[in-house]
Parts: sequence; C-alpha cells; structure tokens
Amino acid sequence: MQLDQHRRVDSRSDIDDDHETLGSRATDRSARSGSQPGKRASGVAGAIGRLLGGDPPIAISCYDGSRVGPSNSDAALIVRSPNALRYALTAPGELGIARAYVAGELDIEGDIFSVLTLRDHLPDVRLGPAEWFELARLAGVAGLRPLPPPPEEARLRGRRHSKDRDAAAIAHHYDVSNDFYRLVLGPSMTYSCGVWPSVDSTLETAQASKYELVCRKLDLQPGMRLLDVGCGWGGMVMHAAQHHGVRAVGVTLSQRQAEWAQRAVRDAGLEDRVEIRIQDYRDVHDGPYDAISSIGMFEHVGAAKLDEYFATLLTLLRPGGRLLNHGISRPGGTRARPRFARRGFIDRYVFPDGELHEVGSVVSRIQNSGFEARHVESLREHYALTLRAWVGNLEASWNRAVEEVGVARARVWRLYMAACAVNFEEGRNQIHQVLAVRDDGGASGFALRPDWEREHVGAQT
Repeated sequence: MQLDQHRRVDSRSDIDDDHETLGSRATDRSARSGSQPGKRASGVAGAIGRLLGGDPPIAISCYDGSRVGPSNSDAALIVRSPNALRYALTAPGELGIARAYVAGELDIEGDIFSVLTLRDHLPDVRLGPAEWFELARLAGVAGLRPLPPPPEEARLRGRRHSKDRDAAAIAHHYDVSNDFYRLVLGPSMTYSCGVWPSVDSTLETAQASKYELVCRKLDLQPGMRLLDVGCGWGGMVMHAAQHHGVRAVGVTLSQRQAEWAQRAVRDAGLEDRVEIRIQDYRDVHDGPYDAISSIGMFEHVGAAKLDEYFATLLTLLRPGGRLLNHGISRPGGTRARPRFARRGFIDRYVFPDGELHEVGSVVSRIQNSGFEARHVESLREHYALTLRAWVGNLEASWNRAVEEVGVARARVWRLYMAACAVNFEEGRNQIHQVLAVRDDGGASGFALRPDWEREHVGAQT
C-alpha cells in the first residue's frame, strides 16, 4: 500500500512523491523508538496510552519523540503537533479527533484498518480532570483556545430537510469533483453498495450485478417507464435502458452528477430513452411510472419526511407498479436516534443531515403509505466489500485524488469509507433492499416464489 503522502503536509499541497511503503516505515519507526517494558511511558504518547487504558494495539508516535504501542506494528498513529491536542481538548470525542486528522495534525501511516482498532478502546475512555490537565499541560496554554474547524466541515442553514437545505447537503457531499469520484468509484461511477457474486469478484462486476438485481426485482420489461430517485451519475437508468428496454427518468439534486450523467447518456446513444433531471423528488409530477428505484438516496430523506417520501412515490406509480428502496439502516434494539450525531464526523464532514432508520420501521412506513411490502434483503457484507474496494482505489490513486480535491478532503473520504467498512463488518451499520408494490385490487403481479435470482452477471458486465 503506497500512502507516503500521509506524512505531514504543512502547506496542504506539498505532496511527497517518493514511494516508500508506509507499513514498513511505521514498523521501522516503532523499532527505533520502542518503549521499555514495565517502564511508565512519558510525554504525549504516554498520556494518550494511559487515556486508552493501557498499551494500544498499534504504535502511537508523537511530535515530542515519545511513543507507545508494539514495536512491530503494521500501522502508526502520528501526533504531528500540539494542535492535535488542541482539537481533542476543545472538541472532546469523535469530532476533535476528526478535525485533527482532516487538518493533518493527526496522521495515519500504514494500514488504516489496523488504526481503526483503536475504536474498541474508545468506549472506555474517560477524560477526567487528571487526564484533561495532563493533556492541557502538554498542549500548553494555547491548547485551551479552540482552533478554527477545517474548511471542509459543513455548516448548513435553514430548516432541516427543506428543499433548499437538502440541496445544500447534497452539494456538500456530491459536488466535489467528478474526476475524484471516478478515481474512487471506478468506471461504473456507482456510489452505492454492489452485489458481489463472490468475494473475489471485481467492483465493476458487483455494481453491474446490483443494477441487474434491482431491474429483475422490479420486473422491468421493454417499454416500461422507470423513475430512479437520486440517480447519481446515471448508472441505474442507463443499465435499465440498455439491458431491459425501458424509458427511464433519473432525478438528482447534484449539478455535477447531472452534468456527468447527461454526457454519459449522450455518449451511450440513449438520449431517446433516458432523461436526467436536476429535480427534487417532491417536484416530479409526470407519473404514472411502471416502476421506481431509489438507491442510496433514502439516507437523505429524514424521519420527519418519510411519510411524505413514500406517499409521493405511491402517487407516481401505476397500480401494480413496484418500488425498490435500497438504503443504509441502523440495527434494531438500539435507542439511538436516526440522526447522525450533530458533533460527529459523519454529520460534519460527509453526510450533513443524514439519517438512518431501522428496517422494521421502514417497512411499517412503506405499508402505512399504501404499499404492500413483498421482500426484504440484507446486503450488509456486500457493502463492506464495496467500501474496502473504494478505499483501495483511493489509496492507489492518492496523489491524483489530492490534486483534484486537496489533501484534507481526500483524508475525509479515506477515514469515512474505511470506518464504514468496519461498521458494516461488525454489524454497527446495515443495508437493506425493500421491494414493495402498489395495490391493484389485490393482484400483486408476483410469482409464487421470487424469480429474480437467475444468473444475471456475465453478459451484463
């Protein structure tokens, strides 16, 4: 893994172009500065180690020359300057740590997934008076004064989930750089969970497999009208038009997504069958459609708007038409609110105003709106594989990604995607496809057993 540019970048544009492997460099640093067993670690690293409750599972090296952790670690957490402590002290918890990493004051060398094992220690972390004063002493007097947040941090205005604020939230996340997303997502430009036929499939195969599965669940036939809500860069509508002969409309709030998708539609010769619009789903009034897909957009709707969301989609479907809702969800049995924490990394840097819902509540809201839920499928392991593939793409093209969006925003995406991969692997996040139908006098149009699990990769890829 080549991530040499993750060493300190003071100017945020001075990228180190050598090709030293971080995993070996982290190990070399650990070996040079290994702590002595049984001896109380001193300095900044010692204070951090004590805060974590003992020896951390990875190496932690600090600007004052101190270190803790194993000498043969394949990864290292690097505290570059006292500013990292300032961020942590003035915004305790996840937000301060995220700010320090995005700003480059806290760094990760080597395997980011190994570094994320530190999260297992965080639930036990208590920044009591003794720990706070020790870190404050090490940070100096200036450590008590807050630093300005990195400019990549989102601060939205207006009423939550109003059309204007939703558009601003979408712009923050998606109107970054199409070329950056191309590096991360690959040729499919698909920013949602793939469906992996096997763990050694390619990302492109997984994304084509996902689109084909959605098309089969919707029972798309030539001549049908398909609405794709939150169409991204147009992958779903193009696949459905090319392989199933439908006439498709894709709507998105992202200007840059729409520009890319419209060009892709022209290049594929699909202008007579595919239309891409910059439009809020609440402003679509040209139904009825035969089928509606919503892939990776549902997370932006919000709990307060779910009834309106499903009621709107119901009115846009003909009787007997199918809806496929594909969205990230949270586990059941938790008391967590649907909203991302206001002082959390995800809300401030990635998905402002995003919300995750437990799948049972989603099914209930779908049925309360007048749909009949017919099938629910979990794809949790598939999203972990997808996210790891995206992290690999980003790391393999790191210097080009930094040229496109800057080192801070590239750091945001690296941390976000790696952390989410671990969340899906450990069951902290889930993702479900819910298939529903609009009532047609009791006629569902479904076979007695699901008929969409036929072989559907191969020629479609």
